[in-house]
Amino acid sequence: MNEKEEKIFQTLETLGDAMLENLGRICRIPAVAPDAGGSGEVLKARVIEELVQELGFPKPEWHNARDSRAEGEIRPNLILKIPGASSQRLWFVSHMDVVPEGDRSLWNTDPFDPLVRGDRIFGRGVNDNGQELVASLYALHALRREGMEPSREICLCFVADEEVGSVYGIQHLLKEGLFREDDLVLVPDGGNEEGDFVEVAEKSILWLQITVEGKQAHASRPDEGNNACREANLLGVALDEALHRAFPERNELFGPPCSTFEPTKRSANVGNVNTIPGREVFCFDCRVLPEAPLNEVLRVVDEVIASRREISGCAITREILQRDDAAGGTDPQAPVVRLLGKAIERVFSRKPRVGGIGGGTCAAYFRHHGIPAAVWGQEANCAHQPNEYALKEHLLNEAKVFALMMCDASESSNL
Repeated sequence: MNEKEEKIFQTLETLGDAMLENLGRICRIPAVAPDAGGSGEVLKARVIEELVQELGFPKPEWHNARDSRAEGEIRPNLILKIPGASSQRLWFVSHMDVVPEGDRSLWNTDPFDPLVRGDRIFGRGVNDNGQELVASLYALHALRREGMEPSREICLCFVADEEVGSVYGIQHLLKEGLFREDDLVLVPDGGNEEGDFVEVAEKSILWLQITVEGKQAHASRPDEGNNACREANLLGVALDEALHRAFPERNELFGPPCSTFEPTKRSANVGNVNTIPGREVFCFDCRVLPEAPLNEVLRVVDEVIASRREISGCAITREILQRDDAAGGTDPQAPVVRLLGKAIERVFSRKPRVGGIGGGTCAAYFRHHGIPAAVWGQEANCAHQPNEYALKEHLLNEAKVFALMMCDASESSNL
């Protein structure tokens, strides 16, 4: 470890408790998207803005997307820019929004009153994605404390709407033209507990909602109705089997190395046991290898629906809730991947490995625009789960990696 690295690491170690405290502070705000029943991110953005200024940085830029459903009718995106030795820009893109807490009875603590126990903090959003937001901010803070100038212009970007499609977040910012093809972009929103996995590719995402319309009747007289619940069950199984049969491709870059087609959400139907439901609504979450075009997936879905419609006599319709066709992967030798890999190796004393995931980060939108983006983090595997937590060790390690990327502090700086 050289002297520059040692100073950065020592400074960050002294800031660990403050990082945990401020992670809890920002995650007290339930920044849930209107699509998921919340009011958006504006209140959380104000708290983050306060923290940014308390740490001695200028007020971040607000880039708002209009959304009449949200608090203040805006979906905010904050950007903090700090000049460096060169005009090339290094972006750290984390998201402010979180998923709903789900069944509160499964939580041991209040999901929106984060609790620190030892070196662990519990609460919704502390892992996904508050940990990385705080780590990127404190990495920059540590450099300032040590009087170190970043090697490039540093842009911390805190975005809205990542959990439900990024229409008001990264997609909005890309339309504004804020990014350049020569930007280095890190999306710290995925990884593993070892900290040695760099994501460079994502599967396509297809979320489907399927509605089955039968005829409601008393359960003692099924001959007078058409049971939408039974047909939804049969249709779900038929879709599951047909999709897995039609798309057996494997790609070992990804984990798992196959396309996945998972029945997930099911809406409430009738409120009592002795009524046959006349309407059922359920969803599929499909994560599809790039080799399998989503139009072909939809063709198979439509064929199965048409077949079951004829057999059952039910009206069956489908709706696409989200569609993201796989972008080309980031070259493992891209400058951002090499810069990230070098920092990971300095912090963890091992070379990282690259691969693909099932999709879901906003890195895909950068790749669609010809901007190579890498995804990395050291995370506990608890995102979207009850009792979500983050570890101080992970916070510190991420901040160290980010700080080394910011100042390119290793002995060998050639990219």
